[in-house]
Amino acid sequence: MNIDVLCVGHASYDLIFSIDHHPMADEKISASGFIGMGGGPAANAAVTVAKLGFKAAYAGYLGLDIYGEHHYRELLETGVHSDLIIRANSPTPLSTVLVKPDGQRALINYKGETKALPINAIDFSAITAKVVLFDGHEPQLSLALLEQRQNKSIISVLDAGSLHDGTLALMHKVDYLVCSEKFAIQYAGTIEVALQRLAETSPTVVITLGEKGLIWKHSQEQGALSAFPVACVDSTGAGDAFHGAFAAALCTDMSWLDILRYASAAGALCCTKVGARTGIPNHQDIELLLKSTLPNLMLT
Repeated sequence: MNIDVLCVGHASYDLIFSIDHHPMADEKISASGFIGMGGGPAANAAVTVAKLGFKAAYAGYLGLDIYGEHHYRELLETGVHSDLIIRANSPTPLSTVLVKPDGQRALINYKGETKALPINAIDFSAITAKVVLFDGHEPQLSLALLEQRQNKSIISVLDAGSLHDGTLALMHKVDYLVCSEKFAIQYAGTIEVALQRLAETSPTVVITLGEKGLIWKHSQEQGALSAFPVACVDSTGAGDAFHGAFAAALCTDMSWLDILRYASAAGALCCTKVGARTGIPNHQDIELLLKSTLPNLMLT
């Protein structure tokens, strides 16, 4: 199986409630809207890759429960290759997402007894990928895959959303470390210090800052990129869309700065609709935004 991007990591099912404010202690509120859909960093990234017109595969776990079945069907309908998905009786992880009108959200994640897959759970020998994207939630699988492919010309990317055992194990072993502001602050206290420290051991570092854009260091250069100005309805999945588009763009002959713009546009557009999957754009959507708006780029 020849694909463009293999996404390894977490899949969940998202239960998204639209509310007018986040509840206080002992407060009962009613939601004005509800939507359920697949989620999880690696799974969302795989859907992004497929929607952008590239060949995508997801490797990870989905339960045999109703949530896992719904998510599995979504992946198939989107065109994501499913041969590397493990299905079993442990429950599909769930996320409850509370979204306010201004796009701010609160999340509750639940994995129950579902554990990370063991090192030999998936046989990757039959798949060839140009780029492998990890989210750190399947550390044993990811480390084994990195070791197997270290002598092959496969680009590796880590989506480091937060500091945990998985991201710590992978962060210095990938070609592109693309991390969140949360990860950077957890790692080094400030994003500026984090950029310098991470760049000492990672060839390329990108720190995404939400509506503040991003900063980066690549090939002896560093700089910043402002965010695209969009009306934010729900930021759920924006980082996942960024990482999926970033990995897809690495399969092309785009310049470094165009890769950053392309991924930033995907993340911004994802914020314009409620729910991660509903907001993930296609290639035409990104092209329209890129033509209409160019974010400010600063080299330092």
